[in-house]
Amino acid sequence: MSVINKIRERSGLAVGIIAVSLILFIVGGDLLGGRSLLFGGDQQKVGEIDGKSVDYQEFNAKVDEIRAQYEQQTGRPPGDQEMTQIREQAWNQLLFEIAYQGEFDKLGLKVSPEELVDMVQGNNISPTVRQAFTNPQTGVFDKSSIISYLKGLKNLPPQQQAAWASFEKNLNSDRLREKYEGLMRLSVFTTTAEAQKEYQAQNAKANVKFLFVPFHTINDTTVKVTDSELQDYLDKHKDEYPGSDSRSLQYVTFSVTPSKEDSATLYNEIKSLARGLGAAKDDSVFAQQNSDVRVPLYLTAGEMPEQLRASIATFAPGGIYGPFREGNTYFIYKYGGTKKDTSFTARASHILIQTKGLADSAKVQARSKAEALLKQIQGGANFEALAQTNSEDGSRSQGGDLGYFKNNGQMVKPFETAVFAATSAGLIPRLIETEYGYHIIKVTQPKTNVLYRIAAIGKTISPSQTTRDEALRKADQFASEVRTKEQFDAKVKEDKSVIVATADRLPESAAQINALGGSEVRQIVRWAFDKGTDIGEVSEPFIVGDQYVIAVLTKKTEKDKVSVDDFRTELTTKVRNELKGQQIIAKLGNATGSLESISQKYGAGALVETADDINLATGFLRSAGVDPVALGKAFGLKVGKRSKPFVGEGGVLIMETEALIPAPAIADYNVYKTQLQQNNTSRVGFYINEAIKDASNVEDRRAKFY
Repeated sequence: MSVINKIRERSGLAVGIIAVSLILFIVGGDLLGGRSLLFGGDQQKVGEIDGKSVDYQEFNAKVDEIRAQYEQQTGRPPGDQEMTQIREQAWNQLLFEIAYQGEFDKLGLKVSPEELVDMVQGNNISPTVRQAFTNPQTGVFDKSSIISYLKGLKNLPPQQQAAWASFEKNLNSDRLREKYEGLMRLSVFTTTAEAQKEYQAQNAKANVKFLFVPFHTINDTTVKVTDSELQDYLDKHKDEYPGSDSRSLQYVTFSVTPSKEDSATLYNEIKSLARGLGAAKDDSVFAQQNSDVRVPLYLTAGEMPEQLRASIATFAPGGIYGPFREGNTYFIYKYGGTKKDTSFTARASHILIQTKGLADSAKVQARSKAEALLKQIQGGANFEALAQTNSEDGSRSQGGDLGYFKNNGQMVKPFETAVFAATSAGLIPRLIETEYGYHIIKVTQPKTNVLYRIAAIGKTISPSQTTRDEALRKADQFASEVRTKEQFDAKVKEDKSVIVATADRLPESAAQINALGGSEVRQIVRWAFDKGTDIGEVSEPFIVGDQYVIAVLTKKTEKDKVSVDDFRTELTTKVRNELKGQQIIAKLGNATGSLESISQKYGAGALVETADDINLATGFLRSAGVDPVALGKAFGLKVGKRSKPFVGEGGVLIMETEALIPAPAIADYNVYKTQLQQNNTSRVGFYINEAIKDASNVEDRRAKFY
């Protein structure tokens, strides 16, 4: 049944619903309150923490409190994404107040009034207070400013007084948590034996030769996996496959995308605006009044879109540039001259060889690697290619490009100093060391403080009502002909213009379905989790942004009832690889003779490789990758000995240890002890939070309301 027909059918019912609603409103009272006589209090239960029920009204009051603070601080109401974060903050505060407080009380942890005063205006001022009362122009904290603020607090509006009270309450909570986590951190201890083990893992080396037969050399279709084998594997590895409440969907979308006619209409409009912008005496005001997108009046070259930046060489005062299309928006620009900025902008690329957290010996190796790369580039090697294969940060996929940045602390100091000291583009002929490691830097655009005056108008293509009506018609027709998964599949097969998307294992709290985002997505998730929605059921069209979405529920999983179907793909891969491993080992037979002869006897797919100077901490076995079992075998064998064939992470291996180089003896393991201690201590906060949540039996039902 179509959406339009349903609306028509239910128009009479709507009148009755309105009448009943008015009666219930007049009756009021507790009839539909938090302890609803009709629906029961449990319907208003947002969750439970440590045995305490959290109802909707209590939770929403906490949300409203945080939202009011946000609006006061920003001067605007929160958007959908901010509201999601606000609800998360409200839930975490309740978790703190209920679950954490019980732990504090057991230990007698408190924050005295004197301590709170000291945190706000005494000798040990809280970093949060310092940040709030630091002068943004000078970057200097002045204690007299907070004292002055507190003296005048009683004369401020009630909203600001309430905000300060909330601020102090949060200071108290933060200090209690600091004390608790501080006590827990003091319980973390690293022994000398552990430090010795870490030292050995990082510094003992081995040279190995091995035969490797990858699983992928056997075609998946030749290895049949039965449900009983999958169930057996799941039974033996239950801890690795925890249950969860989730839903899987397939869906189709009907986009309300602008048509060619819509685009042509806007193009003509923006050409008309270009003439107006060129003739306008106050072009910045004209641009603001006519633009759908706000663009700053002054831009650096780095802040310009690529198409406009390419036109800089042709800039002439009063000249109009564009229209340039970016997505669904057309832009036109008017150039009005330049001025000097107080800060500089530059663009650079780098190759980073990380040293953070490494032992001294590993840092020496890192420097040697960086120096070798620098020499290769100076000898003519391609910088971008070396960055893609060697750099140890996220810029490697862009050939090391970091884009444009200012000399205002965006980059760490040594890096920034080196880039902005360069007077021309090119390779900096020395390594730059920072807290992250060694950088090889190429300045791609030298520093400049030129600002370009650009009056910009951006007009976004909006679909016309005719376009919207056509998208609704298509979605409505699809929905009217589809009621089951079989009908859904048949319709998709018939209509080649419709693309099916799949979303697997969505949690009840999901705020996004693949590329679908925004608050409207929640209506699809709630439909999928509704008790009345059965597997194979098809939804009515949902409006999500500028498109209509029709979904079909394909699968349900339950937290307390784990089945093979919940993890079929993952389990099948594991079991199939085990069976492949058995086949490969059987084909290898006794595996006598040299590894090369064994490889030749086995046939296609068997590799013989060597790996020198590997260690237990980060050992890499070329084609076999990182394989803990294989590394353990290598270091457990005597020199010249060989292992039997065994199943590793990516296939079957035979390890042969050619040399063992023990770690040099050292008298002091404090560096490694400190390293382990810091690594363990840094995770204390996370472990505490997870432990308290587990102990408090937290039940989170927010997804049913939001």
